[in-house]
Amino acid sequence: MTVPPIIATQPGVFDSGSAALLARLADDDAAVRRIALLEIADFEDADLLPPLVAALRDDPAPEVRLEAARVLAAWERDEIVEALCAALLDTHGEVRAAAAQSLSELKNPASGAVLRRWVERPEPFVRTATLRGLRELRFADAFDPALHALADATPSVRLEAVAVLGWLKDARALMPLAALATGDAETDVRRAAVGSLGFAPALHATAITALLVALRDAAWQVREEAATTLGKLRAPVARDPLVAALDDDYWQVRLRAVRALGQIGEASAAPAIAALLTHTVSNLRKEAALALGELRDPRSLPALRDALDDRDPDVRKAVRIALQQVEGVSL
Repeated sequence: MTVPPIIATQPGVFDSGSAALLARLADDDAAVRRIALLEIADFEDADLLPPLVAALRDDPAPEVRLEAARVLAAWERDEIVEALCAALLDTHGEVRAAAAQSLSELKNPASGAVLRRWVERPEPFVRTATLRGLRELRFADAFDPALHALADATPSVRLEAVAVLGWLKDARALMPLAALATGDAETDVRRAAVGSLGFAPALHATAITALLVALRDAAWQVREEAATTLGKLRAPVARDPLVAALDDDYWQVRLRAVRALGQIGEASAAPAIAALLTHTVSNLRKEAALALGELRDPRSLPALRDALDDRDPDVRKAVRIALQQVEGVSL
């Protein structure tokens, strides 16, 4: 290999230590070049970024390009984000995955402008990775491509599009997300769409209707998420469907329904919740006790007192807390 261009064209810019490291990027041994990358990254010097970008783009060894994709995650500059996006097209799968991971760690909303330019590429992996990178940036210009991606043929793209819209919390997305929550063919996408509806107003009819439908979804994971989201929205209309969910075949759904009923504050649900204090799953018994404490219904006192000798110490603690709450109201 030849002397790296950054040294040849900018003599005197680098001290002898960094210049020696950069020279090792031209070593014939890929292992030497990879270690040099790590040591260069430790300098945290912006002047040393061009050779790292060049290694990501041009090094013949995938393990070196992989390391470059990893170390560049620490820098949020347009040229770095652009290089990482380009690495999503690398011929080696591990390099593509490392670039995608680095893009997912971006925190600066200004990086969204670069990602936005890549989000409509024809490659599903690129669309998925760039949408994932946009997810937590709350980059407003990501709304339109994310909305468009809800109809993408690739499930992973739809999944990431849902996440972007959930973070943006733009009311224009509620109806498309509600449609996806009940109509998408993929369980993971429906579940994500159900969770994303958590930013809806409590009385948003379309969102609440979709969540109630999702509470009867064939996949228990979707039902679990629907119960969780209904609890967040504290929608009184969900009381009876959530009480019905207390008989779900999966205890995970029952647990989330119990929690949701406690959040909604419907005291009429207390008897149905109290019946779960004898369930075989300790987490569900604990959640039932906590919910009864929130509901503060004196009718639950006998069941709570019977549960004071529960075999699980965490359940006993939750029962004592609940008794204090309920007895404080009943006195």
